[in-house]
Amino acid sequence: MKVRKQLVLTLIAITVGLGMGCVAMAATWDMPTPYPDKTFHTQNIAIFAEDVKVATAGGLKINIHSAGSLFKHPEIKNAVRGGQVPIGEFFLSLLSNENAVFGADSQPFLATNYEDAMTLWEAQRPIVAKLLDKQGLMVLFSVPWPPQGLYTKKAINTVADLKGMKFRAYNATLELFANKIGAAPTQVEVPDVAQAFATGRVEAMITSPSTGANSKAWDFVTHYTNIQAWLPKNIVVVGKKAFRKLDKKTQEAVLTAAKAAELRGWEMSKKETADKTAILKDNGILVVTPSEELMSGLKEIGAEMIVDWTKSAGPEGEALLEAYHGK
Repeated sequence: MKVRKQLVLTLIAITVGLGMGCVAMAATWDMPTPYPDKTFHTQNIAIFAEDVKVATAGGLKINIHSAGSLFKHPEIKNAVRGGQVPIGEFFLSLLSNENAVFGADSQPFLATNYEDAMTLWEAQRPIVAKLLDKQGLMVLFSVPWPPQGLYTKKAINTVADLKGMKFRAYNATLELFANKIGAAPTQVEVPDVAQAFATGRVEAMITSPSTGANSKAWDFVTHYTNIQAWLPKNIVVVGKKAFRKLDKKTQEAVLTAAKAAELRGWEMSKKETADKTAILKDNGILVVTPSEELMSGLKEIGAEMIVDWTKSAGPEGEALLEAYHGK
């Protein structure tokens, strides 16, 4: 009996020891994101975090700090790069000033539907991954916003109708686009959109049905013209140092959850397009099919910008476009 009792005590000690070891190895990652909890990107990331937690049996927990509550949107990438946080999400084309390739998905009328947007991402991803790798960052996944439409306080039938308007810009590409249509660009982040319109800082914007519905655009605009200008993406990156500190099984769990998040996120984006466009319409915004004259003028400007973008992007941009067009 004494031997048996001793064996039981030994097994208990081993079990407790293993449990303490698991606790010791457990990790918590803080993850800043720029958008509110109700945004589908944030909801997708919440599922990603839960998938990681479940797959690692609680060994890795990701705490999401949404709506820029931990770091403001423009600060998130460098916060991950500097090791202040191990993981983060940001709008990919915010990095256009570092390298034009980061802004390929925000080039007007280059990729205007989900199929083309995925083809563009497949061409863009290896180049983006290589550029970020040099900064100690690793790409986990990327998810597009719905096709971007035009929000205004009046009907817009031609490009000339936009001249002189105070135009919301959220990256360098849109700022250039606003200048080319004769508008006056103003940098405004998503949480400040409603106030910017209310105070007269902006009078028009190009953004997704998601942002329009979430910011209750019907309170400050009357028209949504469905120009489907581009499908810009958010990207989730992890610091390579933080990733390497994980054991192999945890690394695999993160990568598996990331793949699932990308697939799920693209489907969520498609559903979001239909759902949020319907919400705009139900709340009194006129959802308008753009005139041929308007689209002709916008696409002409888009073509000019692609030429300029290709020059600034250099060999990497040319390689991207060749891969995208299948040459």
